[in-house]
Amino acid sequence: MTSFARYAALPALLALSGAAHAAIPLQACDAPAFATTLHAAPATLEARAVWLDRRLVQWPGMASEGRFRLYHSPLGAIVATPGAKVQGAAGAFDLALHTGAVPTAAAQRFKYVGAGPVLALDDADLAQLHREQLVLVREDAGGTVLAATRLQAAGALDDLYAAAQQIPDLGATPGANGTGFALWAPTVQQAAVCVYDKPTGRARAVHPLAFDAKTGAWSAYVPSDLSGRYYTYLVDVIADGTGLVRNRVTDPYSVSLNTDSRRSYIADLDAPKLKPQGWDAHTAPATVKAQADMSVYELHVRDFSRDDASVPVNKRGKYTAFGETNSNGMRHLQALARAGLTDIHLLPVYDIASVPERGCAVPKPQGAPDSERQQALVMKTAHGDCYNWGYDPFHYNAPEGSYASDPRDGARRVVELREMVMNLHRAGLRVGMDVVYNHTFAAGQQEKSVLDRIVPGYYHRLDAAGKVAQSTCCDNTATENAMMGKLMIDSAVLWAKHYRMDSFRFDLMGHQPRATMERLQAAVDQAAGRSVQLIGEGWNFGEVENGARFVQASQLSLNGSGIGTFSDRARDAARGGGAGDAGEAVIKQQGWINGLVYDANARAEKRPRADLLQAADLIRLGLAGTLRSYAFVNADGVTRKGEQMAYGGQPAGYASAPGETVNYVENHDNQTLYDANALKLPLATSTADRARVQVLGLALTAFSQGVAYYHAGSDILRSKSLDRNSFNSGDWFNLLDWTYRTNFFGTGLPPAPDNAKDWPLFKPLLANTHLRPTPDDIAFTRDAFRDLLAIRASSTLFRLRTADEVAQRLRFFNVGPQQEPAVVAAHLDGRGYAGAGFGSLRYFINVDKLAHTVGDEEARGKRLRLHPVHTAANAGDKRAAQARFDAASGSFSIPPRTAVVFVEEQAP
Repeated sequence: MTSFARYAALPALLALSGAAHAAIPLQACDAPAFATTLHAAPATLEARAVWLDRRLVQWPGMASEGRFRLYHSPLGAIVATPGAKVQGAAGAFDLALHTGAVPTAAAQRFKYVGAGPVLALDDADLAQLHREQLVLVREDAGGTVLAATRLQAAGALDDLYAAAQQIPDLGATPGANGTGFALWAPTVQQAAVCVYDKPTGRARAVHPLAFDAKTGAWSAYVPSDLSGRYYTYLVDVIADGTGLVRNRVTDPYSVSLNTDSRRSYIADLDAPKLKPQGWDAHTAPATVKAQADMSVYELHVRDFSRDDASVPVNKRGKYTAFGETNSNGMRHLQALARAGLTDIHLLPVYDIASVPERGCAVPKPQGAPDSERQQALVMKTAHGDCYNWGYDPFHYNAPEGSYASDPRDGARRVVELREMVMNLHRAGLRVGMDVVYNHTFAAGQQEKSVLDRIVPGYYHRLDAAGKVAQSTCCDNTATENAMMGKLMIDSAVLWAKHYRMDSFRFDLMGHQPRATMERLQAAVDQAAGRSVQLIGEGWNFGEVENGARFVQASQLSLNGSGIGTFSDRARDAARGGGAGDAGEAVIKQQGWINGLVYDANARAEKRPRADLLQAADLIRLGLAGTLRSYAFVNADGVTRKGEQMAYGGQPAGYASAPGETVNYVENHDNQTLYDANALKLPLATSTADRARVQVLGLALTAFSQGVAYYHAGSDILRSKSLDRNSFNSGDWFNLLDWTYRTNFFGTGLPPAPDNAKDWPLFKPLLANTHLRPTPDDIAFTRDAFRDLLAIRASSTLFRLRTADEVAQRLRFFNVGPQQEPAVVAAHLDGRGYAGAGFGSLRYFINVDKLAHTVGDEEARGKRLRLHPVHTAANAGDKRAAQARFDAASGSFSIPPRTAVVFVEEQAP
């Protein structure tokens, strides 16, 4: 450092020690604005340089000639204009070109950073500087600016404050003798906590927070138990484009909040008043011994009971509806549990930002089945109505208030969510939750930005210019950064420990590092004292695609981890086309279950038999758990392993064990299966046959090795009136009828934002009354699905544990060039296998409109019979009982559009 720089920096660093700051006054707690600018910034600046650790900086694309200096200002007043000298700085530090090797860990972490000079800063007082505005300048010998940039700080902050990862008590921690507050905010200049007696009203006190230079955390201890009160933080921090700003912000570690999340709630989640009666003593059903045992029903809290007239009005759409054991909805769930369903997965129940918790709109649309009127009314209030899927995280650790009976009271949502979990457990169902740690609802200085208003630029993944990446749809978080990774792990631990969550579904999990997910797995298992199942979306895209920044928790990178990912292979083969299809492709691209080649619709171009053969092979691979190592004879007569089969330019088989695959044909995303089939099946297809095709899709999931995952309502032909993305489509396009009278097909054209381009295709279909199922069609699907659950539950052969077991016990026949590609046929060997229940099983799925006979040489002379579920008096699909086996020839006759299982008794 030059003598000028050292002299100029000293006053600023002394000021940041705290003595020069006036204490934050009580009235700041009740200021009308959520942010108060203390000193306005004269300009904004991109952040193109990257801290690699506490002392090394890389500046991509920059020339190495000239002098490099790091200017700082506690007021955020720096102006660095090329061609002029720097103004507004409190001082500067010289940086030298670093000619040695970058430390291995830093080089690996920042491998994505473009080439450019690496600069070194050797002074020891760097931690203080990060509480100021920092601008890196390349200048000439006379001090004229040649180039200037801000710096991305995560690498330095993680190095400087590595000890922060061990902080055990971030958030508010009340006790009998006092209450502690801890907030990680290493770039903040001053901080205080405001305490409020009630969810509304003025603050009763403000307490200054003290800074810990080792961890970067601010903390305070108040010598009284503040349980049941509320709080916010005030932090003075530099924000680019704003300057020095005082942000009033809720706690990232909030365990509850008041209405619309304006104040955090102080609570000990172990306090008796926050536990419903029987909470500590109750246990979850012991139905899942391994991940492949899971049969999951994905359900939205509001969808479940909002339209259920058997639920008291004040409980509809709320957590408390799950306590109405005799309601139509709960009777439906109880019946599924009796049949073999193991898990309910709840769409987000953490605190979301997109639904007003007080005074939300409830539009009442009306109109013709193909009218635009309904969606127009829904869209008019879409951002202020009572509905959203909830993929808009506000506070990760707190329950959502719009599902509580009283969102004002921070205690009610905690108690009622626990009641919901306990009531589902008592109904025989384990409970999982959808978590969205890959993005936040807001960033920057927006009011609903929490993390970024405390440590600007740290918690989110930044692009080359320092802007927040948004490949996930919203503001992407950076769980590769230590304290964002810690927040994700701490949050999952809280849900597993304090809310008894049995499993988690991770939204866009491919944006998380595999290593962080594996640490999370260990942490939740330890906290819960049991195995907590993790599944998620392993899609590979965005700024992290193909391991650009780290080894991802994606389909191809998670093998061997035991963490499950959703498989699009069999899904697309079954449904036809892909999730992004639009225009005529949504009709023309038929799939294996809805007519590909064998029952072409009017818009489908003539497809070769080879397309059907290829689809059938992908279906078989899905039934085998999408395993890398599983080998079978493909349609061309060649035996291939799953990893040698192709799917969209990548290996079709990617899992190392069955539990690493989540099988599904429908979930909350995209059109429901009924709607997809409404588009793809020939128009002349009867509604009874449409119901049968629905069951065929569900059978694929039920018979597949791995996790079986179903969307709520798929068993009652759920329709969203062709909506391909109903996340914000209001109550109207997300209906469920537990009385089984209607599936809501034809409730109007789906909302314009994601569907208008296809309205000309949709309109005649929605107006066609022949596409609406009858109550008998719905009842058939309901009962046939329960049969499928019972069949899967009857034998561990549908739930094999390892790839070796699948290789040894699953054998496909009716394969190769001479196969009948509309029929998938498989043998499962149960000899000596615990829980098999039978000596062997043979299952068949015939998707054709015609009956087919297929043979298995190894079945000659066997004594086989239909599975007991098929022959029961209350069997849902009577047609399955028409299937026949001829022992002399080893042939099986399978009725049209039927899934059926034959069994062989265990040897005595």
